[in-house]
Amino acid sequence: YETLKTNDSLIFDRSFNTCELAYFDQFITDDFEFYHDFAGITNSKQQFVQTIKDGVCKSGSSTKSTRELVEGSLEVFLLKNNGIIYGALQNGIHKFYETTNDNKVAGSTAKFSHLWLIENGKWILKRVFSYDHQMK
Repeated sequence: YETLKTNDSLIFDRSFNTCELAYFDQFITDDFEFYHDFAGITNSKQQFVQTIKDGVCKSGSSTKSTRELVEGSLEVFLLKNNGIIYGALQNGIHKFYETTNDNKVAGSTAKFSHLWLIENGKWILKRVFSYDHQMK
């Protein structure tokens, strides 16, 4: 639980919120898939990172999107094969904000499910589902 909570923080607080995109390379598989209820399917890490570069991390943009994990919403369910942990399903709720000229405005709230696998002794994110986006 703590390891995946930390990884979630590194991916979103560092890569998404502050555009330190190297954390995506560290934690996401090359065959990464992202399923979004409004934006559709992203079929690779390369496509996902490019979308972030062209969107929330676009140089010179006057508006910046950020994401916060809703406190107390994170759940982790271990996946085992004959008693040996090979991965986990991580579920939670996150909120998004839009900041323009230091004016931070609430955006959508959504649920997410992340499929983490252990590869070469390291937790790596393979699949993401982001759904039930609601404007609040």
